[in-house]
Amino acid sequence: MIKKTKIALSVATASLTLAGALVSPQAAAQTQAEANAKKTAALESQVNQMAEMMQAMQSELSRVKTIAANAADTTKVQELDQWMAAVKNAPIQVASKDHRFNVRGGWMHMDDNRGSTKDALNAGTGVGSDILTSEVDQDAFYYGGAIDFNMNNDLFGLMDGVSFGIELGIEYSELGEREESGLTRAITTLDNGTGAAAAGNLQQDVTVNMLRVSAAPKIRFMEGSKLRPWLIPLGLDLNIISPPSDAVTVLNSGMQFGAGVDYEILPGIYAGVDGRYHWTPDDVDGVDTDGFTLGGSVGFAF
Repeated sequence: MIKKTKIALSVATASLTLAGALVSPQAAAQTQAEANAKKTAALESQVNQMAEMMQAMQSELSRVKTIAANAADTTKVQELDQWMAAVKNAPIQVASKDHRFNVRGGWMHMDDNRGSTKDALNAGTGVGSDILTSEVDQDAFYYGGAIDFNMNNDLFGLMDGVSFGIELGIEYSELGEREESGLTRAITTLDNGTGAAAAGNLQQDVTVNMLRVSAAPKIRFMEGSKLRPWLIPLGLDLNIISPPSDAVTVLNSGMQFGAGVDYEILPGIYAGVDGRYHWTPDDVDGVDTDGFTLGGSVGFAF
């Protein structure tokens, strides 16, 4: 009995061993598949977590960018508002009108008579030293215009409130209208009954006048005031005379000195008076152009 039992146990053990040998590869294969599946699931989970983190980071970056853009826009709007407020509160500045156009005229007096037919050297002949130039009065009228170009308002940094500018002017003056010329009288006197008087009478009367072109530095005082005194220390004159001298010279150069005062009667409109003396180192071949002028002016700022 015992022997049979041992035999049965041996057979059972062998069967179990054989069954285990057959079953173990399948179990091992199933266990490996499960492990791989777990690893795959773990990797997928990690990938999903990383994707979620990346998405979260992208969302945060977009949010930060939006905040920064809004902040920049807000700063720009604030700066624009501040600039607009500053512009509105700033005082209105009108462009300074420092230059002027002046219309002027007045009275002129010559130092010497313009022309003479009563020269003592030719007494009794009627021939004077200025044959071509009529004898006229020393007084005359003049009119003209000038442009004042302002250069600075501090005399080149030397004096505050003192302006320096350049005046460019032109004047017409008339000493006598259609006066008898010296040539007419001379021919008439020298004819001695020969009939030359008829030729002399053909000589037309003349208008004795002069054109003066000038350029001068002008110094104005009391910048910012309605009342502005000024002076011309030394300026340039070019005098064109008509009729010409006996040498048929019509042009000479000289100098002028002047002073005056302007007053702003309306914004940009000035009224003024001035006096000037005109001097030439030499006459125009016998014709003296020295003299002074006294007159008024109306100026317009621009």
